[in-house]
Amino acid sequence: MYKRLLTPLLVEALSDSPVVLLNGARQTGKTTLVQNLPSEHHTATYITLDDAGFLSAARSDPAGFLAGLPGPVVIDEVQHAPELFPAIKAEVDTRRAPGRFLLTGSANVLLLPKLSESLAGRMEILTLWPLSQAEVEGSSGSFVDGLFSPELSLSSMADGAGRMNGADKANRVGINRVGADQVGADRTDIIRRILRGGYPEPQARANEIRRRAWFNSYLTTILQRDVRDISNIEGLRDLPRLLGLLAARAGGLLNLADISRAHGLPYATLYRYMSLLEATFLVQPLPAWSANIGRRLVKAPKVILNDTGLMASLLGADAERLKTNGELLGGLLENFVVMEVRKDAGWSRTQPGLFHYRTQTGQEVDLVLEDAAGRLVGIEVKASATITLDDFKGLRHLAEAVGGAEAAGGRFVRGVVFYTGEKVIPFGANLHALPVSSLWTSGL
Repeated sequence: MYKRLLTPLLVEALSDSPVVLLNGARQTGKTTLVQNLPSEHHTATYITLDDAGFLSAARSDPAGFLAGLPGPVVIDEVQHAPELFPAIKAEVDTRRAPGRFLLTGSANVLLLPKLSESLAGRMEILTLWPLSQAEVEGSSGSFVDGLFSPELSLSSMADGAGRMNGADKANRVGINRVGADQVGADRTDIIRRILRGGYPEPQARANEIRRRAWFNSYLTTILQRDVRDISNIEGLRDLPRLLGLLAARAGGLLNLADISRAHGLPYATLYRYMSLLEATFLVQPLPAWSANIGRRLVKAPKVILNDTGLMASLLGADAERLKTNGELLGGLLENFVVMEVRKDAGWSRTQPGLFHYRTQTGQEVDLVLEDAAGRLVGIEVKASATITLDDFKGLRHLAEAVGGAEAAGGRFVRGVVFYTGEKVIPFGANLHALPVSSLWTSGL
């Protein structure tokens, strides 16, 4: 069983919130996580609404169903019975005790008005994504916190959320001392990780064929079950084709009008389908970063899929294709890095917002992190094994647009270019090229 780095935040939420919802795509490990919480932190009766009997009782008499449950309770796959949410609200308003209800769901209630309105102000929501590579490797800490630290160092990144053991701390090395030493994984390993993705079950599958079979079955389950639970739609056969089209456009600007023409779907129908794909966590928009900086910025979001294993399966990509097709690898690698950072941000102390940056003159940064104080970290992703100063052009433009480096009174903390090489290379006081493997290696 994998150690999930979201666990401490879940335990904290249960200590002071009457209702906690752990949501995320199906098969990301939500049930395993809630069933294996340490008893000293949370003891509760477990119920799953995948069970037809419990589901029938919850739907027919929500208040009576809850009244018959002893003490704290875990209700798994709560999106099957939206009728429960008003009843949970009534229970909480009558007796507001922390940790009374731990819910899990495979649909984003924030995108489902009937559910989100019921428990506004009473429920803390956490999202469990597919495994990060740090979780696969059993490492801990927060890379994102390290990016926002005063000095970029392997030690600050590794310490992250303060959960390293003594032996790890003794072996930490600062980037300023590493210089151009090798710390990265090779290109073959990066491709392997991209193709495996982060869903727990495919990690143990013997080969790409067996993993692809799992992803195909997974999509069928999502479309035939979860989507139908959320909305009674027709034409489910269009959704796999739409997902494939989105996979081919991942990392690019989301233009629904263009997709509507290419896919042959009415715009209104496409908009509804996109909402369903987002609600089931399969597709995530990356909004454009904007601020009052006196420049014209592109406002369209970028489209990101939640997992590169699933994305590669939709594209029919295997290891041999990725070794020879740089454009295909580049799209998958950018999606891979964005999702790794999104996962890490979820358990970081910093809790930054994630955006992309693009001007109408073509200057762009793949990923921008903004903390609560408005400080920015820019991230570029390159599939190349070599890096030049020109690869930092977009990051330097972003830095200039926000008043320069933080040390000089601006908002720009630093810029990082992730690439497929094996060395940490400084390109300035606040600009570094880092191996992609920095996202999961124990030194970071």
